[in-house]
Amino acid sequence: MQIKPLISVIIPIYNVSQYLGHCLESVLAQTYQNLEVILVDDGSTDESGKIADEYAQKDPRFKVIHQTNGGLSNARNKGISVAKGEYLTFIDSDDYVTRDYVEYLFNLLAKNNFKSKLAICSIKNVFEETGVQKSDENGQEVVLTGKKCIEKMCYQDLVDTCAYAKLGAKELYDKVKFPEGYIFEDIATTYQLFDLCETVACGFNAKYYYIVRQGSIVRSSFNRKKLELLPMTDKMAHFVKEHYPDLAAAALRRQVYARFSTLNQILADPQANIPQEQKKILLFLKKHRQEVMQDPKAPRRDKIAYQMLQLGLPFYRFSWHIYVKLKVR
Repeated sequence: MQIKPLISVIIPIYNVSQYLGHCLESVLAQTYQNLEVILVDDGSTDESGKIADEYAQKDPRFKVIHQTNGGLSNARNKGISVAKGEYLTFIDSDDYVTRDYVEYLFNLLAKNNFKSKLAICSIKNVFEETGVQKSDENGQEVVLTGKKCIEKMCYQDLVDTCAYAKLGAKELYDKVKFPEGYIFEDIATTYQLFDLCETVACGFNAKYYYIVRQGSIVRSSFNRKKLELLPMTDKMAHFVKEHYPDLAAAALRRQVYARFSTLNQILADPQANIPQEQKKILLFLKKHRQEVMQDPKAPRRDKIAYQMLQLGLPFYRFSWHIYVKLKVR
């Protein structure tokens, strides 16, 4: 019987003691056994580091690194630097996965005779406030080109920008590192991974459960760090337009989405007082309105957002508030 390769599961940890046990239990229960689980305690000030140590004592596959706080990208890069696995996958410490998460992703690669260096699965959003679970999964398993994955990622069509819910060959992550000191680091890296892959094994079954909670980066109160999404998205879009000119419309759509996302967070926080940045966002949206509205692949949500914005910013703010409320039901 052929021995399955070692897979490294990298879990950055920072002040998530409320969620960490559930996350690590889901990893402990994996049907794929040949794992090393690298827990990077990124300077936690709660009980997270202690919980991580307890799991390392319970299972020799779990290894803990305690370090001073360097941020999510730094913690992921640290995990990559010590990983011994032939393949890597990331799990955020406040999320959890199905028992067959790793095996499902590995089998996607195996079914393709390991011609692909990257496998991805769908994500199920779990809204903490209501317990509602939502996913775009359709159950299909397909092999797509890296270019097609970039296009689908730009349109948010089943393929996500996130670092997790993926299983990649270690050699990919030796070439692509997470940008340290920034948030929204996945928008800066995932397109590079796809670009390095001739093909990607895709399984659109939800094996990763993402907890949508109030304290997360996207749902917390606005701060200027969140503006980093815009230059990081623009850098990605510039790369895509330069290397894949026929995907220019898809790249622009992602730039527009980043502006709407940032605008929504500004409008949702009464303390966010950044009129110049807001003006730039609105000007960008206005400039590219026709291109997006005429793009048959642009999501319906984008086009509705534009229509609401045409009726004025107060009406748009009110409409978005209603949309968010309905989304978690």
